[in-house]
This record gives sequence, C-alpha cells and structure tokens, in this order.
Amino acid sequence: MTWGTELWDQFENLDKHTQWGIDFLERYAKFVKERLEIEQTYAKQLRNLVKKYCPKRSKDDEPRFSSCVSYYSILNELNDYAGQREIVAEEMGQDVYGELMRYSQDLKSERKHHLQEGRKAQQYLDQCWKHMDNSKKKFERECKEAEKSQISYDRLDNDINATKSEVEKAKSQLYLRTHSADESKNEYAAQLQNFNGEQWKHFNVAIPQIFKNLQDMDERRTVKLGETYRSFADVERRVIPIISKCLEGMVTAAKAVDQRKDSAIVVESFKSGFEPPGDFPFEDYSQNLSRTASDNTISTPKNEGVVKPDPKHSISKAAKNKLWLFGKKPKSPPSSPPPAPHRPDLATASHCQAPKFASDPIAFCLSEMRTVKPRIASFRGLKRGAPSLEDFSHLPPEQRRKRLQARIDELSKELQKEVDQRDALNKMKDVYEKNPQMGDPQSLQPKISETMCNMEKLRSEIHKNESWLSEVEGKVSTRGDRRPSADINHHTPHGRESPEGSYTDDPSQEHRSPPHQPDPRQAHQPDPRQAHQPDEFDDEFDNDDPLPVLGHCKALYSFDGQNEGTLLMKEDDVLYIIEEDKGDGWTRARKQSGEEGYVPTSYVEIAMEKNSKGAVTYI
Repeated sequence: MTWGTELWDQFENLDKHTQWGIDFLERYAKFVKERLEIEQTYAKQLRNLVKKYCPKRSKDDEPRFSSCVSYYSILNELNDYAGQREIVAEEMGQDVYGELMRYSQDLKSERKHHLQEGRKAQQYLDQCWKHMDNSKKKFERECKEAEKSQISYDRLDNDINATKSEVEKAKSQLYLRTHSADESKNEYAAQLQNFNGEQWKHFNVAIPQIFKNLQDMDERRTVKLGETYRSFADVERRVIPIISKCLEGMVTAAKAVDQRKDSAIVVESFKSGFEPPGDFPFEDYSQNLSRTASDNTISTPKNEGVVKPDPKHSISKAAKNKLWLFGKKPKSPPSSPPPAPHRPDLATASHCQAPKFASDPIAFCLSEMRTVKPRIASFRGLKRGAPSLEDFSHLPPEQRRKRLQARIDELSKELQKEVDQRDALNKMKDVYEKNPQMGDPQSLQPKISETMCNMEKLRSEIHKNESWLSEVEGKVSTRGDRRPSADINHHTPHGRESPEGSYTDDPSQEHRSPPHQPDPRQAHQPDPRQAHQPDEFDDEFDNDDPLPVLGHCKALYSFDGQNEGTLLMKEDDVLYIIEEDKGDGWTRARKQSGEEGYVPTSYVEIAMEKNSKGAVTYI
C-alpha cells in the first residue's frame, strides 16, 4: 500500500503529516537533550559532593582506621559512578541527540525538495488546464459568432428587399466565422488532448513518485526514531556493568570494616609506653598524738627518734593530702607568694630534719613527682598546638619510638636509592672510560659527588635518629622499672600532683619563690639569682630526667642570661615551658638543645596547653 496510488489526491494532508513527523522527531531530540543535562548536573553534583567530603590530605593524614578507609573507598567508588553518569551524558549527546538533530536537518531539506517537485507538477498541470480551458472558451465564442453570422446570412438571403452586396457581405462574414470556429475547434481538441495526457502523467507517474519519496522519507524517520530509542537504552546499559562494579566496591568496602582492627589502631596510636602509677604508701599522722592511760582507744606506739616535722612541709590537712580519683580536688583560696627573694621553705627544710625511711624524704618526694609528671606531659603533648620537635621529644615514649622508627625506615629507603644511583653512575663511568666515544667520564663526577654528599647526609640523619631511638628505648625500660613503693610510711609532701595526675593549687607546696615580675620596658633587668638559689633540690633535678613540657613560648625581647640560673635567649626564639610562673615574674624554660633556666615572664609570649593544671585520667 503506497501513498502514490491510495493518497493521490491528499497532497496537502501529506504535507501536514510529514511536517508533524519532523516536529515529533525534534521534540524527542529536545527530551534527550534535557535528559543528558540532568545527567551532567547529577554527575557534577556527585563530584562536588565527593570533593567536599574527601579533602586533600598529606601523607601523614592518610586514614588508618578501617571505617575511614572504607568511607574513602566508598567516596572513590561514588566518584567513579559520577564518571559513568558523565559518560552516559556524553554518549547521549553524541549518539542520540546529535544524530537526531543532524537527521532532522536532512529530513527538512529532503521534504522541502519533494514538496517543491509536487508543487511544480501541480502548477504545470494547472497551466495545461488553463490552456485547454482558454481554447475551449475561444471555440465556444467562435461557434456563437458563427451561429450569429449564419442567422444574419439566412435573414438577408430570404429578404427580397436586400441588395446583392449585402447578401454577399453576410455570406463572406459567415464564411470567416465558420473558418474561425473550425480553427478554435481544432485548437481546443489539441489542448484537450495535451491536458489529458499531462493529467494522466501527473496522477499516474509524477505524483506517485513524489508521494513515494515522501513515504520513504517518513518511514526512514520512523526507523531512525526506533534506532535512537534503542541507542538511548544502550547508552545506559553499557555503563551498568561498571556501575555494578562500583556498587560491589561499596559493598566490599562496607565488609572491610573491622572494629577490632580499629581498636588495635587506637591502642597503637595513643599508647604512651608508661607504666600505670603504683600504690602510694599510707601516711600515719597519729604517731605524734599524745595518749593517756585513761584512753580506751588503742594507742599507736611512738617511734623512737622521730622528729616533729616542719608544719610548712607537712600536708596533714585532709584537703591538701586527699587523693581525688578523677580531676582536680576542690580549690582552696590561694595564698600570696612569699615576698622574700630567697627560699625560706628550703631553708626551713634544711634545719628541720624529717623522719628518714629508705631515703631522704625530699628526694623521695621528688622521685615521686618525676615518676608522675612525665606521664601527664605525655598526654598533653598529644593535643593540638604542642610544639613539634625534630626528635619528637614532645610525644610519649611509645609514640616517639614509632615515629623515629618510621623516619629511620624512610631515610633508609632514600639512602638505598642514593646507593643504587651511585652504583649506576659508577658503572656508567666505567663504560665511558672503556669506550670514550660514548661519553666523557668526567661529566659524571659532579653527579657522583652530589650523590655521595646526599648519602653522607642521610647516614648522619639515620645515625642521629638511631641514637634518639636508643635513648627512647632505654628510657622506656627504665621508667617501667621505677614504681613507687607501697610499704613505706612517711610524712613527706607529694609535690604539686596527685597520683591521678591532678595538679594542686596550694602555693605552699612550691619549692621556690622567685622575685617580683620584671618589666621589659624598664632600663634595669631583674636579678635572677633571687629566683633561683642552687641547693640540693637542684641537684636532684640535674641528676634525673628532664621536666615535662607544659607549653611553649616565643621570645619577645633578647635576654643575656648572664646571672646564674638564667637562660640566654634571643628575640623570636622558641622555648619550652617546664615550670610556670608562680607570680614572681620568672618562668622556667628549656631550649631545644636541652639547656634549661629561668627567663623573665614579661619577655616571652607564652602558649600553655589547655587545662595544664587540670586532671589527667589514665584509661
């Protein structure tokens, strides 16, 4: 069934139908365009989402917890998924939308050409019909004129009064009209025959061929639509395997979450390497109480040779000696620091002999303080804002050991690369020496020298880090053996920290009273000798481990440090706080080289750790 035979008289309707087909194709192309724009927007939003929640990070910030690794794996898979959506949009734009728009333009030009041919054939047929109609009208007109001439001639021929000339004139007119009518008849017959022939060719040859071309064009349009429908689905189907892999990767990442592994990583990350604090001895304060014979209570036998302790050093008050399990004890109103520059408490302690047990009570107290303080400082060092040292001395021993070992491994790898490069250069130099045409051996000497220099630097760094590592391992083992004894009772104070790691706020327990706070804008400088008098307490500190770092400070002014016990510093030097200012204007600090001493508090800008005097809870 063809349009040429069945729809020979439906030229206008076919014109409208083909136009509708092209409009429908363009409507579908617009649908595909909006669909690919949605895919592009979706992919862009997914990538922005992944970028937002997966920021750039350094090598040290790489996630180690399985939950974090799985999370970033899911983000990577989602990023790949977004890439597949971009591929869908791109292929839809090329294979579907672009193809539809090109085909639409071809259809428009082809339809225009066929319709122009049909209109030309119709115009030619109309022109033939006009010629035939004109000849027909002329033949009709000539026949009517000939009839009039015939009537006029018959009337004159029958009229006896008409002259011979009038009769001859009417006869001649009749002849002319008859001859014209015959010519018009012949012309009309010819035009009619020509029109019939052209009309037959028009409706049996030209129009069927034109309509057949229009039918083929419309059928190709329909086929193209079907192909683009399939392409539309194939584009989506081609990415389904990769999308499935992305989803499988997400499921695999979810299965990789291991809570026990994460817990082990937490232990590895925050393990300090210190031993838990040991039991503290019981301190019996009832030994000095006088008992009478009438008392019904059981008296405690007095120890012979026990001297009454100095009340300045005795911590007999319950509020000062109570051990609080978590956090600080309730604060008591602080007392003002002693105005005198010297240390009366130390002088008093030297005159008042406290009871002796296994060792000197002051030395024992300081030993207890040194056993607890490093643990507290190690936890402070884990907080953000702590100064970062080259030897990682701001970290707890276990963490410091791991960081040093990791650095040694990294330096060893770099050293091995340099060694391999040196060997390769030496081999190349030997080849050049044996075959001078291949190159100049001396040209490799600068590179070899540079490599040797790098190797020496790396060996020096490795040796330095190994010495630090040996120091850490030795300290860890030493600290693990130092545990407080629980079977000794004495009356000595415990310093400024409780066994749980809480600092006390009672200034009477301090062991020094430096002078008043200096002003850097004044011409004179304070005398640090008033702040630090060497005695047996300093000997105890000098002969044992360094005090923990409580914070850091930056020098605002230069300080010569010429007096005994002070520390030389230059402007912008960074120092580490090991003892806070007690209101006398002096702060004890340490350089990176290990040198310690007092500096004026007003000369430095101090950044202490948060809750530096707060409780530290050991888990």
